[in-house]
Amino acid sequence: MSGSLVEKDPCPDRILDDAGGAFGMGLVGGSAWHFFKGLRNSPNGARIIGGMQAVRMNGPRVGGSFAVWYTLYSTFDCTSVYVRQKEDPWNSIIAGASASGFLSLRRGLRATVGSAIGGGILLAGVEGLGIMMNKFLAMPQNLPQLPADDPNLAAAIAAGGGGLPQAAVAPPEVGNSSGGGSWVRSLFGKEEKKKPSGSVGKSEILESFETPSPPIPSFDYK
Repeated sequence: MSGSLVEKDPCPDRILDDAGGAFGMGLVGGSAWHFFKGLRNSPNGARIIGGMQAVRMNGPRVGGSFAVWYTLYSTFDCTSVYVRQKEDPWNSIIAGASASGFLSLRRGLRATVGSAIGGGILLAGVEGLGIMMNKFLAMPQNLPQLPADDPNLAAAIAAGGGGLPQAAVAPPEVGNSSGGGSWVRSLFGKEEKKKPSGSVGKSEILESFETPSPPIPSFDYK
């Protein structure tokens, strides 16, 4: 598995993609660098013109240097993948060392070996940083357990208990209506009479029907 932060393109297309991206990156970065350098080195009154002239002279050259290095790097990377038949960080390290050493062949064997070692160390650092970032991003975060993830709570909800403890509600107190005002009514000589129950009232009504009715007066003239 590669330790790069970004997945790479397939090998035949990777060379052209890296060459174009490297040229654009070198052109923009080199133009900005040489523009400010031209501003600083130009005399007063001609700083902007000097900066623009420095960009025209050095911007494409820096972009071309980046494109050449990345083209060689991608070529050696694809060759290493084909030879080793696997994709891992060692391919990038080998490609970086080979590209740096190949560009220094004209300066002698010592310069070639030194550039190859430097390129390999640089790419090893980049790949190591990529692996560390991938491991850090893949590390699970120790987040507190949510109530929805609690198995006991889920079981309580499934059982119909609602999952949350219900607060105990005290029964309402029934006040005694005769306790507060009984001494007042007894003070004034009035005391509330208890109402008879429904059964007593019904018996009194039935007894009233059994009593004889008074005689009906007669209005006949004698």
